[in-house]
Amino acid sequence: MINISNRLYISTTADDAASIAREHGFGLEIAEFCTAANMDHGLFEEYNKRALANMKGVSSFVLHAPFNEISPAAIDPLILKVAEKRYSQAAGIMRGYGINKMVAHSGFLPQVYYEQWFVPKSVEFWQKFLSDKSESFELCIENVLESSPDMLCKIAKEVNDGRLKLCFDAAHAAIMSPELSAMQWAERMLPYLGHVHLHNNFGEIDTHNALGNGIVDIAKLIEFIAGEKADVTFSIEAIDAKTSVNWLYARGFV
Repeated sequence: MINISNRLYISTTADDAASIAREHGFGLEIAEFCTAANMDHGLFEEYNKRALANMKGVSSFVLHAPFNEISPAAIDPLILKVAEKRYSQAAGIMRGYGINKMVAHSGFLPQVYYEQWFVPKSVEFWQKFLSDKSESFELCIENVLESSPDMLCKIAKEVNDGRLKLCFDAAHAAIMSPELSAMQWAERMLPYLGHVHLHNNFGEIDTHNALGNGIVDIAKLIEFIAGEKADVTFSIEAIDAKTSVNWLYARGFV
């Protein structure tokens, strides 16, 4: 059995994330700034204090970038400027915290963006974003509303920068792409994969269930990805972190 203890993070979307991370020596995925306004004057101090309190006693971190109404392929140029500002703010927070890995949603919306627009505009945006980042910076683009991994793989290939990778969320894929298994997604994304979000659901609503509570075969997924790529990291993004950590212990993954 493959052990992922040294590359496992707990998302702070779970109330028990920080205590679980400290108790077991895991990292944290900082989710306090998923709502972009939390980075602004008036709210930043509150959420910064919360994030720093969670980080105390933990040594490894990932930052989840803001995502509400943010798209790197926005059609309206003013909205595109908002995306640029929000990701720039997130990168600034990462520098302040000493974090190198960022997870960002792709921003894709079905029936709004089409591949002929979304792929080249995303490539343009991310190349510009990465142009002033350090060699140690790592950006992982996450699937949310995509019906297949193909567009994200094209974006990663065309950006052609080792700092841009993909984040696979199998629970999102289970809702948006029931005709493709999690393993099919993982196999296609594998060349570009840098991070994985672990949670579960029953294929209808993005409920962020514990790992064993849903239709995604999480154990098979971890075995495959962790066995193929030693540098891929994992985050538990379930609402109840303790139940999911116990599930991993019971199966020898930690």
